Amino acid sequence: MRAIYLDHAATTFVLPEVREAMARHLEERVGNPSSIHEFGRRAKAAVEDAREAVAALIGATAAEVVFTSGGTEADNAALVGAVLALRDRGRHVVTTAIEHHAVLYTARHLEEWGFEVTYVHPGPRGVVGAEDVARALRPDTVLVSVMWVNNETGAVQPVRDIGALAKERGILFHTDAVQAVPWLPVEVDAVGCDLLSVSAHKLHGPQGIGALYVRKGTPWVPLLYGGTQERGRRAGTENVPGIVGFGAAAAWLKARRTAGLDHAARLREVFLGAVREEFGKVLVHSPEDGIPAILNVAFPGVSAETLLMNLDLHGIAASSGSACTSGSLEPSHVLQAMGLGDAVVRSSLRFSFSIQTTEEEVREAGRAVGRIARRLVRPGGHG
Repeated sequence: MRAIYLDHAATTFVLPEVREAMARHLEERVGNPSSIHEFGRRAKAAVEDAREAVAALIGATAAEVVFTSGGTEADNAALVGAVLALRDRGRHVVTTAIEHHAVLYTARHLEEWGFEVTYVHPGPRGVVGAEDVARALRPDTVLVSVMWVNNETGAVQPVRDIGALAKERGILFHTDAVQAVPWLPVEVDAVGCDLLSVSAHKLHGPQGIGALYVRKGTPWVPLLYGGTQERGRRAGTENVPGIVGFGAAAAWLKARRTAGLDHAARLREVFLGAVREEFGKVLVHSPEDGIPAILNVAFPGVSAETLLMNLDLHGIAASSGSACTSGSLEPSHVLQAMGLGDAVVRSSLRFSFSIQTTEEEVREAGRAVGRIARRLVRPGGHG
C-alpha cells in the first residue's frame, strides 16, 4: 500500500511556490534586515512584504504582526507579555482545560509566579460555553485565553461571544488560532481579540516560523530583549527565509480558503464511510459543526497505541492527539476534559486532512484503517 499522510493538523506539506520563494533567500539574496546596505534593505523589504500577506490573512494591519519562531512562542508571548504588562491591575487569568499545551503549560508557570488561573471545562461536545467563561471572570481578571479551533477534535469555540464579553469587561482576550486560520475566514476585528497566535507550518508554510497579532494599544511586553527587531517587540535577527515562506503560504491560502471546508467535509464523509464499512461502529468525538479536517475517532476494544504502530507499518500516518505530546503515553487531556472514560480515550486516534488531501487517499486509508483495527480488537472488546 502506498504511504498516505493523514496528520495535517500536526504539520502540512510545504508548497512548491513556498519552497521556491524561500530558496531565493537561502541561495541568492543574503542579507540581514537590520543592515542599511542594499543586501539588508532587500531582506527588510522581503520581510515587510510577508508581513503584509500574513496581516491580510487575519484582517490585521502589518504593524500589528510580530513574527515568532512558531505557534508555541506566540502563545507564550501572548500570555506572559499581557499579564506582566497588567500585573499591577490584577493577577487572575481565565483559560480552558482543552487548550494546546503551549497555553496550558504557560498558565501553570504563571501560577508558579503568583498568578491565579481558572480552567473552564467544556461540555461533552468539546465546546466551552461563553456563559461558563463569564462566570469565571473576577474583578482582578486581566486576560482570557480561549483557542478558536481545538487541535485534537476540531471543535470550534464561541470566540466571538467570548471576545465581546471580554471587551465589555475591559479584559484582554487572546485566541490561539493556529488550527482556525487554515480553514476559517479569520478577522481579528470581527472576533474582538487583542492577541492572536498563528503558525506557518499548519497552512503549507515552513516549520519554525509563526506570528503573534498584537492589537495596536494593547498593554503587552516582549519576551526577548537584545535588539530593536520587530519594532522592539522581539529581539533577534529575523528568520528571513522562514518569514518569506510564511508570506507565500499566507497569500496562497487566502485565495483558496473558502473552498477548503466543503472539500474537508467530503473527505470526512468518505473516510468515515470506508472505516465503518470494514470495522463497524466507531465513536466520533469531533462535533458535526466542527472543522471537518480534524476527525477524532475511538475504536472500541482497540489500543490506540497498537493501532497507530500498525498503521505506520502500513504507511498510514495518523496521531493519538497533539503532535507535541503524541510521543507520550499519557491519555489526551482534551478527551478527558470532555468527560470520556479512560478506555475510550485510550482507543482514540486523530486523523486530519488538508486542502491537498484527495478522496482517493482517504477512501483507501479508511478501508485499511478499518481492516487493521478489526484485527486488533481485544477479545470481547468490540460491539
